[in-house]
Amino acid sequence: MIRNADLHCHSIVSDGTLEPEALAARAAANGVDLWALTDHDEVAGQQRARAAAHANGVAYLTGTEISITFANTTVHIVGLGFDADDPALNAGLRATRGGREERARDMAAGLAQVGIADAFEGALRYVGNPELISRTHFARFLVDSGVCADTSEVFRRFLVEDKPGFVPHRWASLADAVRWITQAGGIAVIAHPGRYKLTQEQEDALLSEFKRHGGQALEVVTGSHTPAEYAVYADLALAHGLLASRGSDFHSPDESHVDLGTLPPLPAKLTPVWEALTERVQRP
Repeated sequence: MIRNADLHCHSIVSDGTLEPEALAARAAANGVDLWALTDHDEVAGQQRARAAAHANGVAYLTGTEISITFANTTVHIVGLGFDADDPALNAGLRATRGGREERARDMAAGLAQVGIADAFEGALRYVGNPELISRTHFARFLVDSGVCADTSEVFRRFLVEDKPGFVPHRWASLADAVRWITQAGGIAVIAHPGRYKLTQEQEDALLSEFKRHGGQALEVVTGSHTPAEYAVYADLALAHGLLASRGSDFHSPDESHVDLGTLPPLPAKLTPVWEALTERVQRP
């Protein structure tokens, strides 16, 4: 029986600060018994993560987090339990990663206009995988440079819409992301739905379209949700006939508000996504 599943976190392969092996050890130390590494638009860390999980006695599910555009908003779709070697999935992830460097250079140009020089080169120092340079890497550079006190201040002042370093990126479509995951044998999950600034009508449209394309789960208990939002999204999962997922969205010991494996359990009325992935769980 799974008692402590953490199915959303990031390593140095995308925008986390720890190696997959360190994450696996941290998850095990915190009592996680089913773990998934879900790096952004990338599966390069999967073999290392699985081997490290098994070395620590933890069951493993493959994972990734795909960026999509819906209603002019960036939304994240987590994939779980897929074949990480699937050609179509890997081709889709490569295409999604492709626009990041151009976007990053445009972000740096915007920051230069307000007196912050060499931000692209600075952000690169924090990138484990240059294909996955992101706003998080710029935020770390600006904190360590003394421009801001913490990454929250960076985003608030520079990296959100209408601020100097914000550059929108057109990601994959919802249909594409769900198809890549499901055709590779996995289950698609809408990540941290409480983070998106969608109207009620847009949120309902997202959930309905997601399900129509074959999406099956909603992340209910996650690091950026409040206890009140656990209840809101538990009800939405039930209303839309979706499975429920749980994941800390852990990135770094110094930045993340919630550590691996420390979230409360899913509300009892929900069906956990891992119950539909029993045959895909890779046990030590």
